[in-house]
Amino acid sequence: MSDPHPAVSLDDVVHQRTRLGVLALLNSGVSLEFGALRDTLHLTDGNLNRHLKVLQEADLVGSERRGSGRPKTWVHITDAGRSALAAELAALRAVIAAAEHAPDADG
Repeated sequence: MSDPHPAVSLDDVVHQRTRLGVLALLNSGVSLEFGALRDTLHLTDGNLNRHLKVLQEADLVGSERRGSGRPKTWVHITDAGRSALAAELAALRAVIAAAEHAPDADG
């Protein structure tokens, strides 16, 4: 049996485009405010909330409420999130390399 295609290494939690975008934005190590994430990724509040919940349940991001009066939610990447993103990027590079070195359909 041959080795599996690199695509099998893609992580369904991380690979979804919104969650990948969140992790990529947070990878610098700086916490971002919920509204900044929402606006940068062109999402609704509900959509971003849903994706953050998936990432939090997987321990890839954390969040905290900051401020007085009307506190805002700040989101940060965890060490597990940073590792998961690195693994996803490596898997994507492998998929790209496999696609670029695939034989032509004509020959």
